[in-house]
Amino acid sequence: MNTIREPVVQRVAGWSARHRKTAVFGWLLLVAVAVVIGQRAGTSHVNSYDPGQAGKAERVLNESVVKQPDGESVLIQARSGQTLANDAQMREAVQRVVATLRAVPRSATGIRSPFTSPGLEKGRSALVTFDVAGDPGKDDQTVVPAMNAIAAIHVPGVTIGEAGGATLDRAIGNSTSQDFHKAELTSVPISLALLLIVFGALIAAGIPLLLAGTAVISAISLMAIPGRWLPVDSTTSSIVLLVGMAVGIDYSLFYLRRVREERTAGRTTRDALHIAAGTSGRAILVSGLTVMISLAGLFLTGVDVFSGVAVGTIIVVGVAVLGSLTFLPGLLSMLGKWTDRGRVPFLGKRRTAARESRFWGLLARTVVRRPLAWGGAATVALLALAAPMLSLHLESPGIHDLPSNVPVVRTLTDIYQVFPGGPEPAEVVVTGNDLGGPQVASAVRAISHFASANGAIREPITTQMFGNNQVLVVNVPLAGNGTDTTSNNALSTLRTSVLPPTLGKVPGIDYAVGGLTAGNHDFNTQLTSRIPWVFAFVLGFAFLLLMTTFRSVYIPALSICLNLLSVGAAYGLMVLIFQDGRLQGPLGFTAYGGITPWMPLFMFVLLFGLSMDYHVFILSRIRELRLRGLPAREAVTSGISHSAGVVTSAAAIMVAVFSIFATLSIFEFKVFGVAMSAAILIDATIVRGVLLPAGLALIGDRAWSRRKLGGGRHGVSSPRPDPDYVRA
Repeated sequence: MNTIREPVVQRVAGWSARHRKTAVFGWLLLVAVAVVIGQRAGTSHVNSYDPGQAGKAERVLNESVVKQPDGESVLIQARSGQTLANDAQMREAVQRVVATLRAVPRSATGIRSPFTSPGLEKGRSALVTFDVAGDPGKDDQTVVPAMNAIAAIHVPGVTIGEAGGATLDRAIGNSTSQDFHKAELTSVPISLALLLIVFGALIAAGIPLLLAGTAVISAISLMAIPGRWLPVDSTTSSIVLLVGMAVGIDYSLFYLRRVREERTAGRTTRDALHIAAGTSGRAILVSGLTVMISLAGLFLTGVDVFSGVAVGTIIVVGVAVLGSLTFLPGLLSMLGKWTDRGRVPFLGKRRTAARESRFWGLLARTVVRRPLAWGGAATVALLALAAPMLSLHLESPGIHDLPSNVPVVRTLTDIYQVFPGGPEPAEVVVTGNDLGGPQVASAVRAISHFASANGAIREPITTQMFGNNQVLVVNVPLAGNGTDTTSNNALSTLRTSVLPPTLGKVPGIDYAVGGLTAGNHDFNTQLTSRIPWVFAFVLGFAFLLLMTTFRSVYIPALSICLNLLSVGAAYGLMVLIFQDGRLQGPLGFTAYGGITPWMPLFMFVLLFGLSMDYHVFILSRIRELRLRGLPAREAVTSGISHSAGVVTSAAAIMVAVFSIFATLSIFEFKVFGVAMSAAILIDATIVRGVLLPAGLALIGDRAWSRRKLGGGRHGVSSPRPDPDYVRA
C-alpha cells in the first residue's frame, strides 16, 4: 500500500512536537546566537542618500570628508509699536546676540548680522546667522550652550528666538525618541491585556508575546549584518519591532486557536498539533511569503532608507514564520493542557473552548443569501470612503512635522515668513579645478544678479570652500518655506534657468544642487516614478503565489480587488482627516494641505502584506471545508464562522497598537497610526465579513480546485479522518 507523503510543514511541526525540548531550547539558543552575532558584528553607520542631484551633492560632501556645519538663525523682532529704523532697542538686541555668540566657547563660527551682511533686516525684523562649531554629528554638545545663552538675553520691546538645522534636528530627535519609547512601553501591556481577553488564560496570552518578542530580538540583532552595507537606523529598528509584533501575534493566534479548537473536538494535543500544522501552519507559511513579497517591493523604489527597512522587515517576518513552524508546536506540545492555566475569571472557561463565532456565522449566512445586494452596498461604501483619494496632494511636512507649540517651530515659521529660504538655502556643491579662480567667482556674482527680495532666488548668496579648495558650496536662499510648491518652483528656476548660464558655462567644473528643498523634491520625484513598478511587483507576485496556493485564478483576483478596496478607503480617510484638516482638535495637529510623499507607498506595502495574513487564513479554512465535501456556500459560512473570530481578535490587537501612534507628537506618526488602524479595522470587518463571502458566493464552485482532500501535496493530512469533523 502506498503511503502518501505529508507536506513539509506538517513534517517539520511533527518533528518539533515529538522533539519538543530540542525545538524549544534550540529556538532559544538560536535567539541567543543571533544576539551574539549582532554584538560581534557591531554597529556600523552607513549613510543614506537622497536620489538625484541632491544625493550626488551629499555624496560629494561626505566622500570629500567635508564636514559642512549646520546653520542657525537668531530672529530678532520688534514687538507691537516698535520699528527698526533708529530703534536703539533693536540695535542693542542685535549687538547683544552677536556678543553672546562670540563669548560662548567653541559653539558659533561665521557670525553674520545686519551690520556685516546685506539682506538680514526687513522692516521690524533682523536676523543673525551663524554656523554651529565642531563636528556636525555632535551638535548637541555645541549648539546647546549657544541656545541657552541666546535664551538668557532679554531686551525690552524685543523678542529673540533661535532656530535652524541643528535645533530643529534636536527637537525632532527628542520628540521621535520620546514617541517611540512611549509606543514601545504602551504596546506590550495593551497587547497582553487584549490577549488575555481573547484567550481567557495567562499562559496562552503570553505565548504570542513570547514568539513575537524573540522574533524581534533575533531580527534586530541579525540586522547588524546587512547594516554593514545598507542604512539601518533607529527608525528601521522601530518599524521592525512594529511589524514583528504584528505578524508574531497573528501567527500565534492562528496556530493556538486551531489547536484549541481541535482539542475541544476531543482530539489529543498531538493530533491537534498535527492538524493545526497542516491547516494554520500552511496558512502561516503562505501569509509569511506574501508579506515578504510585499515588503520586497520597497527595493524597487531605489531609495536607500527603504532598502534598509525592506531587509529588516523581511528578516523579522521570516524569523516569525520559522518560529511558528518549529518553536510554537514544540512549546504547545511541551505545555499540553497547561496552555489553558491561569484562567481569567468570568472569561477563562468560555474563551478556552474556542467555539465558532455566532455573530460572524450569522452575518456570513445573511450575506451569501443575497451576495449582490450586500456586496454592492459594501463596495459603494468603501468607494465613497476612497473618493477623497482623488484629491491626494503629496508634500513634505517640513516644520509641520512637529507640533506648532514647540518653540523652534514657532521661530522657524516666523523666519520663513520674513526671510524665506534663509534657514535652509539650496546648496550648490561645486567640484573641479580652480574653484577659487576668476571664472568661478564671476559665475557666482552672476547668480547674485538673479537674486531679489520678492523673486524665486533670494538674498544673501554666500559661499564656503572646503577640503583644501576642492569643494565649493554656494548657498542660495529660495522662496517659500523649503517644502512647499513655491520652494519647488524656485528650485526648478535655479536648476534650469540660473545655473546653466552661470556655473554651467565654466569649463572643468561639475555641480549638483542639494539642501532641504532639493532633497525632498528629488526623493518625491523618485518615489512617484517608481510607484507603478512597486504596485505591479507586489500585485503580480501576490497573484502568482495565491494562484499556486489555491489552484485558482478567481481567488487571487478577488483577493487583490478586496485589498485594494481597503487600502483605497484608508487613503481616503487619510486625505479627509490630515490633508483637509478634519479632527485637528481631537488628534492635536495642524493640517498643512498635504500628505507625506512616502506614506501612501509604505502604507500600501505594509497593509497589503498584513491584510493577506487574515485573508489567507480565512481562505485556507474555507478551502479546507470545501475540499472535505461541503457545498461552496456552506463552506464559506462555516469557514468564516470558525476563523473570523480569531481574525477579529488579531485585528483588534493591531488596531490598538497602531492607535498608540495617533497619540504621539510627530505629525507623520499620527497619520501612520490613524490610517493603519482604520485600514485594518475596515479589512477585518467590512472586507472579510461582507465582501469576501459575497464575492465567493457569486463566484461559486469556480473559485475552488477540484482536488479532494486526502493528505496529498495540497491537502490536509488528519491522523484520524472523521466525517463528523466538519460541522456546517
